[in-house]
Amino acid sequence: MDTNDVKTYGIGELLAMARERAVPVVRGIPDTALDAPTPCAEYDVKALVNHLFQVIVQFQRLAAKEASDFGETPDRVGESPGWRERLADEAERLVAAWSAPGAEDGTTGGMNMPARLVGSMALLDLTVHVWDLARATGQDYPGADEAVVTELAGAVAELAPTARKMGVFGEPVPEPEGASQFERLLALTGRDPHWR
Repeated sequence: MDTNDVKTYGIGELLAMARERAVPVVRGIPDTALDAPTPCAEYDVKALVNHLFQVIVQFQRLAAKEASDFGETPDRVGESPGWRERLADEAERLVAAWSAPGAEDGTTGGMNMPARLVGSMALLDLTVHVWDLARATGQDYPGADEAVVTELAGAVAELAPTARKMGVFGEPVPEPEGASQFERLLALTGRDPHWR
């Protein structure tokens, strides 16, 4: 491989990088913080964990070109005290599902979107919502891997107009001076990178 070749990562590889950063944050969420606010105004910590769980499970189905169901969000946090390890296991399955041959080929999902873009949506949630959870529970989140941020910058640019209309993203916030690539990405999704 030439030194100036840019490595193209598969979505499965990128999800594995995001999972490495996500699992310690999830394991670090104390029970006492479950009702704390998050940078996602409509979710407290518990609701956001349940939402992330739902995304991680349903996007496994999308990787296999199966129908997903985002209707009801089950209360997986309330189901059992082992939810942190269950989420870690499901994240491992998500990585495996998107690493399977053919997962990125063709289209998937109710809107028949390019499969790689759909995989990027799972990557976005596994990155940005974990940042939300780290912020909400006073944990350190060192940012995302450069390859992940690069993939997400392209996906956010493509998804943003529709996502804003649907209320999935807030209006972009002014990025702080000297912002990192990751902070710029957060600002594009309507998050204040310095939210406390």
